Order: sequence, then C-alpha cells, then structure tokens
Amino acid sequence: MPPCVPHQIDFIEEPQSFDYSEFFNKYLLTNSPCLFSAKFTQHWGSRKTWVTEENKPNWDHLLENFGNAIVPVANCNVKEYNSNPKEQIPLRDFISYWRDYAEHNCCSPRGCLYLKDWHMRREFPEQNVYETPEYFASDWLNEYWDAIDGDDYRFVYMGPKGSWTPFHADVFRSYSWSANVCGRKKWLLFPPGQEEHLRDSHGNLPYDVTSAGLRDPIQYPHLSQCCRPSEVIQEAGQVIFIPSGWHHQVYNLEDTISINHNWINGCNVSAMWNFLQAELFSVQKEIGEWRETMDDWHLHCQVIMKSCTGIDYKEFYTFLRIIAESRLRALDSLTEGTVSGTCATNMAVTHPKGRPHTVFDLKTVADVLSLLISNPDFQNLDQASLSPRPCALLQRLETVLTQNSQVGLVFLQIPNSVTDGVP
Repeated sequence: MPPCVPHQIDFIEEPQSFDYSEFFNKYLLTNSPCLFSAKFTQHWGSRKTWVTEENKPNWDHLLENFGNAIVPVANCNVKEYNSNPKEQIPLRDFISYWRDYAEHNCCSPRGCLYLKDWHMRREFPEQNVYETPEYFASDWLNEYWDAIDGDDYRFVYMGPKGSWTPFHADVFRSYSWSANVCGRKKWLLFPPGQEEHLRDSHGNLPYDVTSAGLRDPIQYPHLSQCCRPSEVIQEAGQVIFIPSGWHHQVYNLEDTISINHNWINGCNVSAMWNFLQAELFSVQKEIGEWRETMDDWHLHCQVIMKSCTGIDYKEFYTFLRIIAESRLRALDSLTEGTVSGTCATNMAVTHPKGRPHTVFDLKTVADVLSLLISNPDFQNLDQASLSPRPCALLQRLETVLTQNSQVGLVFLQIPNSVTDGVP
C-alpha cells in the first residue's frame, strides 16, 4: 500500500466570499491545487454561446464563428515520444469528425482525435469568450509573450468522450488553470516529487499512470513508495488550479470544451529557474564528452536546451527584464499619481493589489536575477547583447526596493526568505 494518502483538494464555492489575498496565501504560496465552482465562470460568453440547452458543444455556433480556423489536433491512440502526434486541420473538419465519432458510439477509423493548444484568443481577440479570473491575473508568462509580440500560453481544448492527455507536468513548471466551458474531466494529480517513484528502471516517466505495466516491480521498482493520486472530477463551468510541478493525467468523461492557461508569477518564478538549471544539466551531461573538443560548448548547450524547452538563459534574463521594467514603470506612475491609459490597464489586469503586489514582484525578480547572475553557466555566456547589463538592472531593483521598504504587504503572508528587506 502507498505510504501516504492523496492530497486534499479544496472546493471554492462562492466568488463573493473568496478574495485574491486568500487565494495567494492558501494556494499560490503553498503550491496547492483547488477547484472553483461554476459560479466563477457563469458570466462568460462561451458558456452561453458555445453550449446548447442540453449542455453539449454548440457545433453550429463554433462552425459559424471559427469554422475556417486552422487548429492543432492530436491523435490519442498514437504514442510518439511520450506524447500524441498532432496535425493542423480546419476546425470544420475536426467538428465533422467529432459529430461522426459521437454518432458512432465513440468509434472512428481515424482514432480518438483531440483538439489541443489552439491559440483561439490570439487569433480571435474580438470574440467575447471568457475573462481571466482575478486569481490568475498576475501572469508574467503571457505578459512577456504579449510584450515581445510572440507566442502565448492561452489555449482552447476540445475533445470527445474518451480523449485524454498523458502523464506530464506543465511547461517551465508553470501554474495552469483550466475551465470547462462544457463537459466533464477527470484529473489524476501527483504532488511534486511523487513522480520520481513512478520512473522505470531506466529513469523514464510513464506515459500512462493507469497502465497495468506499472505493476511490474522489476520495471517500476519504486512504485510502492508513491502516494495514490488525488482524483478530481471537474464539472461543467468549474475551474481547476494546478500548481507548479504537479504531474497530472487528464481524461474527458464526455464531450468537453475547456479554456486553459499556463502562467508564471512571483510565487513560482524560482521553480522556473530551477527547472531551467535541471534541463541545462541534462544537456551538459548528454554532450559532456565533447566539452574539451567543441568550440563554444556552453553556447551549444544553450542552443540544445532552447530547442527542447523553448527558452535559454539569455532569454530567461530578457523575461525577467521585461517584467522588472513593467513593474518599475507601474511603480513610478503610482508614485506620481498619474496612472492612466496602458499603465492603468496593466495595473488592473496584472496587479490585483496595486503597489504591494508590484513591490513583491520586483523583490522576487531581484531574488532570481541575483541567482542567475551568480550562475557559472550564465557567466560563461557572451552578455554583450544584453541591455541593460544584468548587474546594472539588479542594482536598480535593489535601489527601488530600498526606497519602498516601508510598503506594507499585509495581504501577502510572505515567508521571510521571500520578503527580506520588504517588511
């Protein structure tokens, strides 16, 4: 028997009695999952127009408004490198398949297809589909991508009954939130560290944690030490919060549409930094034998890491810089009492608690930036293209934090290790 019981998943019922401060302290800082009731999404446009009176996907509405969109579709019946292969097809073709799949008792010669990671909001910004709940509004990851006019991590998922996502943890060890517009999901959640007990004799994580193959003690010698997963049934309209580093596996119990964001902020940016260090270490170990003979070995390691993860150390610095500069501008505007226009929008969306949250963000950026600057692998890179230089940015942040050391963070019950110097 596993030595521990599944983690308790709290259910948040009433929006009126649950504020941002409570979410910050009980779930962000403790890295704990929770489930929000359908009351938190009842005003969304998608819950009115994307769903029929029978609480099924409104295929006609989707076809009329998005039919020509090209969407990524995965085949749940095919495994490629611990994931499902994807193809790009028109949404109208996927819906045609979906209808046929449902009419033939969830069976098709094409297999079980699942529309995943569709950047619907980026492609159709004028559509009144949903609003990001305030609890997830401090979102550095998407703020960064918006600032550089690049990618984003805001997605729509659509899948028939039986479609599923294999065992994984989210990109960069980000948080994620997922809201069911319609349908139901089953989540299997493992706290950080438990995945180590699920590795096989070669050190690989499983593709499917429900597979009978995991019962083989020779192939999976540490399974007996793993906690049972927390199982969550997510109903239509409900929103689930998945913390950093929680591995999970997800099933659609019926025809389901969901909105999903990956996000990072001051509470888990250190987890992102730890993840990047571990990824670089893996690359260095893999090509370590060429270290003495390969020109620019450190640069090659960064290139390989970026090809695998989507980011390298220099871009991580740019990520921190853009967030820092945004917060510095916001703090200047608050000090001068001239919050307006774009800055006002940024403050409303990104900082639910105004100045205290801005100071907290600057402190966490400074903490991680200090770690990055002192990292030998970062020091081995050519930093001439980085402007401002990392040390100059850190010095500016430390000056501003000293000037704002009396800002009260009453709503943030931050451990001393995080708020040293910011009482």
